[in-house]
Amino acid sequence: MKERSKAFIDQLISRYPELEPCYADIAKATELMIGSYSQGGKLLVCGNGGSAADSEHIVGELMKGFVLPRHIEEKLVNALRESCPEDADYITKNLQRGLPAISLVSEVGLSTAFSNDQAPDLAFAQQVLGYGKPGDVLLGISTSGNSKNVVYAIEVANEIGIHTIGLTGAKASKVSELAEITIKATEQETFKIQEKHLPIYHAICLALENEFFGD
Repeated sequence: MKERSKAFIDQLISRYPELEPCYADIAKATELMIGSYSQGGKLLVCGNGGSAADSEHIVGELMKGFVLPRHIEEKLVNALRESCPEDADYITKNLQRGLPAISLVSEVGLSTAFSNDQAPDLAFAQQVLGYGKPGDVLLGISTSGNSKNVVYAIEVANEIGIHTIGLTGAKASKVSELAEITIKATEQETFKIQEKHLPIYHAICLALENEFFGD
């Protein structure tokens, strides 16, 4: 990890010293994602309720510019100018490079169909099976660490060669038993855990962006 990337995690701990026990796991999770992206992998994210909203939030930070410019490659710029000269300036001015990420909570049609036809608590696992490939990363967010649909998704991911990261509260849980790395936010009440999850994943997204789009 670049020094500037690591600095975002250091700054997180400076702002939230109570998260110091999470430092090593945040750093390891970030390194794992860097490794996956470097090999052409992608991130799958899932959670329920507020954690579903966090899943969407994370994807939003990764798939477009967060704090750095992410200009598209010159090769694509030139190709667009050649193929669609009237639109090229507008397209190339606004498009930004992304880090591939999919929120598994977003597929309403698929999730509702699968829930009706098969099993509601396997909807995330079904998408892991369909989208995932070895070397990808699954981030399962659960404040309790025991959300069945997140647990099932992690179990399937583990068996098909997808790296697994849990983001939970302070207590030991099924997610922390199963995931390769678990970041346990140092709180036990749901809303307080969620309040810590946001700065944690913001720091990770900042580090990832800097790793691939920083100087």
